[in-house]
Amino acid sequence: MEDKCKNCHESITGNFCINCGQKKYKRIDRKYVWDEVQYTFLHTNKGFLYSVKNIIKNPGKTAREFIEGNRVNHYKPILLAFVLSGISAFISFKIIGFKEIVSEYYSNQNMNSEFMSDYVTFTSSYNSIIMLLLIPFFALITKLAFRKWGHNYYEHVIINAYILSFYTLINILLLYPLLFILKDDHELVMSISGKSMFITPLVLLWFFRSFYHEKPLGQILLRMVWIVLLLIASFIVFITLIALLGFLYATIKGPEALQYLKPQ
Repeated sequence: MEDKCKNCHESITGNFCINCGQKKYKRIDRKYVWDEVQYTFLHTNKGFLYSVKNIIKNPGKTAREFIEGNRVNHYKPILLAFVLSGISAFISFKIIGFKEIVSEYYSNQNMNSEFMSDYVTFTSSYNSIIMLLLIPFFALITKLAFRKWGHNYYEHVIINAYILSFYTLINILLLYPLLFILKDDHELVMSISGKSMFITPLVLLWFFRSFYHEKPLGQILLRMVWIVLLLIASFIVFITLIALLGFLYATIKGPEALQYLKPQ
């Protein structure tokens, strides 16, 4: 039986109106409401779970499939990275209680600097969100490192969204449960948290090895070296700018500019 679109009154022969794209009318029932709840509040529709499962199994292959056009079953990668970053920040801040751990740690070390406590708390609790905001920058780095391998800058934005999703899933599934178990040992938690950054090169190598599966491992390792060198150079430039800004601020404000850095 032919239906009429409730929006533009065009005849509908499939599941969607060919004129305006509205979905064919379906009476609101329990399944409809449950699907809406999942998508609106939990973001756990089939695409989300499908993408998470495939990223855990093979992140590089999942990203390659999406870029090459196999997208119908996948969650949008930038939105996926955003959702996972939010989950990561919630677990770190609310469940593990990283702010309290950092504050207690610096207090026990007689280093109760308000600046250092706030800085470490923010960068540790919101690590994934900070990296999410830096995706355009990381995309530029990987684009330069793999510039002759056929992907444009915007495809590298998607690549880095998948890398961040993979990195965040490792934190959520492996690192955070360990930190939660050990959260009463503040010194050990801080040590593990600080050393966890060293898994990043392994994450990148695993990702690009499966993404560029047709390339020799040696060529991938060479480009990984380029990525590290570009990141180090960028970090040096960033620290230099921060130091210059701090110097200018101290020059303008005088001795009172150092009060925030002093132990309480």
